[in-house]
Amino acid sequence: MKKLILPLLVAGALFAAPAQAQQKATAAVAAVGKSTKGAQTYAVQPQLSTLGWVGKKVGGQHNGTISVKDGAVQVKGNQIVGGTFAFDMNTIKVEDLKDAEWNGKLVGHLKNDDFFAVDKNPTANFVITSVKPIKADAAGNNAQITGNLTIKGKTNPVSFPAKVGVKDGVASASGVATVDRTKYDVKYGSTLFGAAADKAIEDNFTLSFNVIAKQ
Repeated sequence: MKKLILPLLVAGALFAAPAQAQQKATAAVAAVGKSTKGAQTYAVQPQLSTLGWVGKKVGGQHNGTISVKDGAVQVKGNQIVGGTFAFDMNTIKVEDLKDAEWNGKLVGHLKNDDFFAVDKNPTANFVITSVKPIKADAAGNNAQITGNLTIKGKTNPVSFPAKVGVKDGVASASGVATVDRTKYDVKYGSTLFGAAADKAIEDNFTLSFNVIAKQ
């Protein structure tokens, strides 16, 4: 049971935004209208885009993926100036647990009411509010992206370096963002193991992304 309990929290932090949260995301798009005025809209290609997660706990870490549902990127000239993205929590996967039984139990538990209630919270959302050029670092990151991330109906700003570019009708962005799960009320819900399991998991987890959008 311990093997199952400890990794549960970190995976699910990516995946839940009810209707109210989606309305907030829409409002955020309107708030950044000036920066995207006159921009062209590129459609996100879900089959070419990826989102991965890594969460650490006492004695190790766990990782997995979730599918990009849809989205759009705003482009001016050869610069990305905005974007909206939705992630389908029904596609949550755990990659480090190779045992099929343990893997299935973990994924199923993440989807039920003890954690993220997939039926009530089908998506997570991210809305870009600004993209600022920076001097390229060793990883090739050439921009600082800031935006509003919505999980479980709670929206908070997130900022991270990314490698962005536009060429021949294709816009791309990749990078790693660090997210504080406590800001999204992401806590292990079991009355039996909750307090101990929650403290065993680090507050911060990372999201690695690679998004491709086409004109």
